[in-house]
Amino acid sequence: MTKYHLTSAARLGLGTALATACLTGAAWAEADLEAARAIVEAHSVLPSFEAPGAPFDAASCMAGKRILSIPTSSAIPFVSGIEEGMVAAAEEVGFEVRTWQNQGQPTQWVQGIEYAISNGYDAVDLMAGIDPNALAPQVAAAKDAGLKVFASHHRDVTDETAEPNVDVSLPLSFSRVGEIIAAWIVTKTEGDANVLVIGSDDVPPSQPYWKSFEAKLAELCPDCKATYYNVPVAEWATKIQTTTQSALLQDPSINYLFPIYDSMSQFMLPARAITGRMDLPIASFNGTPFIIDMIRNGDVEMDVGESLGWIARSSLDAYMRDLCEVGDVPDELYIPFYIFDAANAETAGVPAELDKGYGDAHVGGFRALWGLE
Repeated sequence: MTKYHLTSAARLGLGTALATACLTGAAWAEADLEAARAIVEAHSVLPSFEAPGAPFDAASCMAGKRILSIPTSSAIPFVSGIEEGMVAAAEEVGFEVRTWQNQGQPTQWVQGIEYAISNGYDAVDLMAGIDPNALAPQVAAAKDAGLKVFASHHRDVTDETAEPNVDVSLPLSFSRVGEIIAAWIVTKTEGDANVLVIGSDDVPPSQPYWKSFEAKLAELCPDCKATYYNVPVAEWATKIQTTTQSALLQDPSINYLFPIYDSMSQFMLPARAITGRMDLPIASFNGTPFIIDMIRNGDVEMDVGESLGWIARSSLDAYMRDLCEVGDVPDELYIPFYIFDAANAETAGVPAELDKGYGDAHVGGFRALWGLE
């Protein structure tokens, strides 16, 4: 390998050039801190409710109807929390939503669809990560049997993948989350960010989410830097720590950690300790309770949360609109995003609880929309 050395004169010339560039703005563009702060502030206030459609008499049109909801895995607290919210909201309206318990195996999802068909359900719901295209024969069979097929919280709004035979598809704006976190990091580093990003490309929204973060970071702070590493979900426990540790040793100038799903954070903490970088802040997304506890304890700086109850009611609202043929069926989940940090982490409970800390505007809002009050 050839090595290059600068002479004293060359170093002096380079230093002069860099100084001139700093003064003239030729090499560095100033970060737009005002725009970044505006995005952060907009997501630091409790969400208010805005009706996603016209009111309708949900109790009358849903009487006697049944939906079987198949989550990606019943073992994931975040997902099971959404399911519990859907079951409870359906009881308020007066119809049945049943959760198909499973451990995340595709064969179990297939069995769930077959059960819905053979037991006369009106609809089957693929919730929180199941790709309808991966179950195309079963989805087609459900449609042939007269069932509606729904899918929710499974891809980003920018993903235009066709989903044949799906009656209602409700993607989530993971890309908006990427923009919020980019704005937070630019704000907190005052336009001097070098971010280590850990993602999982086997989760469909991961790339749109990462790309939106990267684009917004470049827009708000042209001289900020972000480096992305892919760690598949099955390898989180074994590879996130070593990947983080290696990256920190290779680039000591890294000053922010961004695991794109907040449960990844727990595997980054040992790498911070081993490399002597406990000062490195962490920002992420999901609002998982134990991560909000980490915010309260000072181990994580920020988490963008999404209310599980809001997800449940938003999903159910769209499904009922389709089953009742009332129109106004949304084409994405109506979920406001809310920033948790040291200032408000306690509002989620001590210890933090699923779906606590977001206020309750969505509860009364959807009840009124459904004609229940």
